Order: sequence, then structure tokens, then C-alpha cells
Amino acid sequence: MHWYEKLNEYFPIEEMKSQEHMEALLADFPEIYYKDEGKHHVLMYAEAEDFIFIDYLFVSGESRGQGLGHKLLEKLKEKGKPIILEVEPVNYKDSDTKKRLKFYKREGFQHAKTVGYRRRSLATKEVNEMEILYWSPNDESEELVYEALVRTYEKIHTYRDRDFYGQSYEPVEQAVQFDTANEKKDIFDEI
Repeated sequence: MHWYEKLNEYFPIEEMKSQEHMEALLADFPEIYYKDEGKHHVLMYAEAEDFIFIDYLFVSGESRGQGLGHKLLEKLKEKGKPIILEVEPVNYKDSDTKKRLKFYKREGFQHAKTVGYRRRSLATKEVNEMEILYWSPNDESEELVYEALVRTYEKIHTYRDRDFYGQSYEPVEQAVQFDTANEKKDIFDEI
């Protein structure tokens, strides 16, 4: 199965970039946007000087529980940079959301309680709220996580959005928030 089909079958439509968008990122930014693909996994990520953003991490159902996800994350952790990713909130009707959170907690990720991320899906027109997780080798602040997410949104998520989707995503200041006064409840408390 083609790598995009694997991602498209696993991730909800409101979280997916188009295949054209992802292929353009790989072609236009080969120095920062990467695909690590194997028979049982697809890992798409952006690597900046000071952080790594995991765009998509897919491990096939038949390979889950065998340490493949751990090995993929360890390869990224060896780079010694903070790792940031988006996850959907716990959905009690979808057991995968809870399993995913347990996996990231075991891997040492923390919930960025001061960073908010809400984006209108161009595919469904629904507002999609995501939680931000991060792993940090040096106890970096959530402000760094926020700044990295802003850069990712501007460089990766909205790259040529009008070309690929016929319209643009909302501006970064509407999609990404940093609010130290109203910390959210730790998402890991829900698992």
C-alpha cells in the first residue's frame, strides 16, 4: 500500500493534508521535511535547527506493541531537540485516542497546557481542536513549544494552501494561542 493511503486510512480527514501538499513539502523543503517509511510504518516530520515536529506517525495494527513506534521516536530523540506533535483529545468512543496518549506518556511526552491549537478543516469546514504534546531533552519551556508550533503552522501546515485546497487556512494568531493565565487540564489525567 502507498504511504499516503496508509496515512489516509488511519488519520481523520480533518487532520490530513492532501497528497499534493505533502509531496510538495517533500520536494520543496528536502532540508527540513522528511518521510521515513517502512512496510509497517510511515513517519512524516519537519526538523528545524531547534526542534522536530512530528506531522504524522503511523504504525500498522499488526506491528503495534512490538516496539516499532518506540524505535522511531528514539531515532528522533537522539537528535537532542525538543519534539512536538498534535494529538486529538481523548474520545471515549475511539479507544485509539486513549492508547495513543498512553504511548506518548510512556515515551516521556508532556502536555503543553498553555498552548492551544484550533484550526478549521478545509475538508469538513469543522473547527478541529488538537492538544499539543512535547518531549524535551533539556526542560524547555512551553513558550518554545508555542513558538515552534507557530513556525510549523506558517511553514508547513499552510504552505501553498490556496494552491492545494482553493482557499487559505485562518491566520496563525487565530489558530495557535499561548495563554499562561488559563492553563488547560493535563490531558494525561484523562487516561
